[in-house]
Amino acid sequence: MDLTRAAAEALDAADPVAAFRARFAGAGEDGLLYLDGNSLGRMPVATPAALTRVVEEEWARGLVRSWSSWVGAATRVGDLLAEGVLGAGPGEVLVGDSTTVDLYKLLVAAADARPGRDVLVCCADDFPTDRYVVAGVAQARGMTVREVPADVDEGLDHSVLAAALDERVAVVVLSAVAYRSGALADVAAVTRAVRDAGALVLWDLSHAAGAVPVDLAANGVDLAVGCTYKYLNGGPGAPAFLYVRRELQEQLRQPIWGWFGQRDQFAMGPVYDPVPGIERFAVGTPPVLALAAVEVGARLVAEAGVDRLAAKGRALGELVVALADDWLAPHGVALASPRDPARRGAHVTLASSAAWQLTQALVDRGVVPDFRTPDRVRLGPAPLYTRFVDVWDAMACIREVLASGVHEGYPTERSRVT
Repeated sequence: MDLTRAAAEALDAADPVAAFRARFAGAGEDGLLYLDGNSLGRMPVATPAALTRVVEEEWARGLVRSWSSWVGAATRVGDLLAEGVLGAGPGEVLVGDSTTVDLYKLLVAAADARPGRDVLVCCADDFPTDRYVVAGVAQARGMTVREVPADVDEGLDHSVLAAALDERVAVVVLSAVAYRSGALADVAAVTRAVRDAGALVLWDLSHAAGAVPVDLAANGVDLAVGCTYKYLNGGPGAPAFLYVRRELQEQLRQPIWGWFGQRDQFAMGPVYDPVPGIERFAVGTPPVLALAAVEVGARLVAEAGVDRLAAKGRALGELVVALADDWLAPHGVALASPRDPARRGAHVTLASSAAWQLTQALVDRGVVPDFRTPDRVRLGPAPLYTRFVDVWDAMACIREVLASGVHEGYPTERSRVT
């Protein structure tokens, strides 16, 4: 690979989704080399106008009359995500609560659907909230948790998972893309293996949705959740989505019985009777303003096309890896993600004994990655708005910081004031 800046500029000139960069606030104007799109995506230029419309027209003028359009927002935006991002069908995706709450709802519903099975399986290196929810549900129900070990860099070995599956397993909770390393799971193969064992698998798509194809219907996925503030650019605290395969919906009853999941909602009846379809997984009043922001981000991803974004994401990652090998390895920095781009999501992680200090030095110089324990610098060049030359310049800055040793003057992670 040609590692010159001119080569990076040539890749940008040939980029089929390059024009989308101009549709994000600050991109190219704020001076930042932003490589943290896998934590929080940039704000689309159209988002303020969308929020203003809801506030000034629908709320200020329409008042309560606007509920005629608001009441269906969670399913409308869900259908947009289903078709344009997730490879699902209409009426299979709902947007509303947080990822943690959605995970809890679907996990309890799935466990109830497998009576007589008393084991929940999760990955020992998965995102903490996933493991916490699994542990909490197991404790409340008198179930056992099997935490399957995974390599912190390479991700879950499918043969290790297969060995953990037996007739006691009710539900398996896994991430499609590992939050720390970016390791990409084989969603179709794992789903088949779990189904063959008679269990259900619940996928967390938080680091996948909008960055890699997940093709829920084609891969036979039963259940999934994911956030909308990373590659979907819905904004901080944006509501999550949940997916339930249509054929499974009426077999499941989620544990939080709220009035938005009730059949004949405005009859205000005395007994909870869940509505048929995806709406039975709703709970309370939808976050109308937040849904308007999610809709803007989801439309941009759908317009760009997940396949094109995934291809660019792989190429950006390959540039990170090649530059890290050439420039950073002499300074003791090692790749902490799968080397094969087909086994990686859209972020790349590097290991360094001075990861925390390096991260702080970079932020002070206008390069924004993030730090993950124990000694990882995570680089997430979101393909919708990140240029190849941004990656080149950021990696050049990392090389300069390491060569100068300036990061050594920063406090260590353990001594920092929080």
